[in-house]
Amino acid sequence: MNDKPQQSEFRLEIDRSAAPGREPGPIDIRRYYAHPAYSGIATFMGVPLCLNQEDLRAGEVDVAVLGAPVDSSVGHRGAAYGPRAIRSDERYIFNTPEAMINASTRINPFDVLKVVDYGDAAVDAFSTPNSMAPIRELVREIAEVGAVPVLLGGDHSLLWPSVGALADVYGPERIGIIHFDAHPDCHDHQLGHSVTHSTPIRRIIEDEKVPASNIVQVGLRTVTGPDNQLFNWMRRQGMKSHFMAEIERIGFHAVLDKAIAEVQENADFVYLSLDIDVLDPAFAPGTGTPEPGGLTNRELFPAFRRICHETKVIGMDVVEVAPHLDSGYSTTMNARRAIFEGLTGLAMNRLKIAGSNYLNPIVSGEVRFPMG
Repeated sequence: MNDKPQQSEFRLEIDRSAAPGREPGPIDIRRYYAHPAYSGIATFMGVPLCLNQEDLRAGEVDVAVLGAPVDSSVGHRGAAYGPRAIRSDERYIFNTPEAMINASTRINPFDVLKVVDYGDAAVDAFSTPNSMAPIRELVREIAEVGAVPVLLGGDHSLLWPSVGALADVYGPERIGIIHFDAHPDCHDHQLGHSVTHSTPIRRIIEDEKVPASNIVQVGLRTVTGPDNQLFNWMRRQGMKSHFMAEIERIGFHAVLDKAIAEVQENADFVYLSLDIDVLDPAFAPGTGTPEPGGLTNRELFPAFRRICHETKVIGMDVVEVAPHLDSGYSTTMNARRAIFEGLTGLAMNRLKIAGSNYLNPIVSGEVRFPMG
């Protein structure tokens, strides 16, 4: 008996030809209005589910959340469980998007945007390269209808097919990337492999032809790289890399102002990528490559909101969440909340709220709380 698996088996879709017909559109699979995220069938924050591009079009979807549970390129595996944890491992907040309000802006992004869950991309559990095409195809399906894909990782290798799909739709030279990470992720190869969580930036530059000058990195600090050769390569390419040393010198807010200005110099659109290890391990211990001396969540959340408000974001991801290492739940909680802040920023952009670093004037103390 030949039990050798075929390469295409992991991509074999369910045959729905005998299933009852339905009108295209998002499907709300909640039974109850208010129930904890750990109960029921998990979608991101309880939003409706879409199964295909026809559903996205019929629902006039603005944002589609897509899981990419791939982690075979990581030395310390476990990030493949990230999408499920981010969707369902909430301990406190109910999965009731209608009732969620951003504490800093008093905006409910779900009132402004049609947000859906698009399920997970097919991944080959034994091959990172084989997993790239299915991720790319589903991201392209989302982008082709004008919606913003939000990817739940999974490891950072997914950055390559995600940006690649958006380059197919928008054009590579028009896309800028703001990349929050402790690591540069622009190695040419890792242990002889060119498709890993350490190589997506190199693949985006060399294979997708996104200009290196359109890439802005924030939070770099690892002791394992870049070595002098890679450090000089990054400089020659024209990448804008903001190390923690710069943040220590001039402050995070000044660096964020620079990053937003730099990404808009040459690009019309922005992709926002968050490796959760940009946070200090005090806030994100549940990741395979923690690095001390990182950002706080109080710095990261407003940054996500600002970028999505003040630039034209066409895609984002949150990667490298490894729930089995997240004993205190803080990593998953912070990943989930960062996405919520990004959605709030997208809603603010849609509402055309003017200004930089907008905060509700009452909750920010700019004006007195009204009486009565």
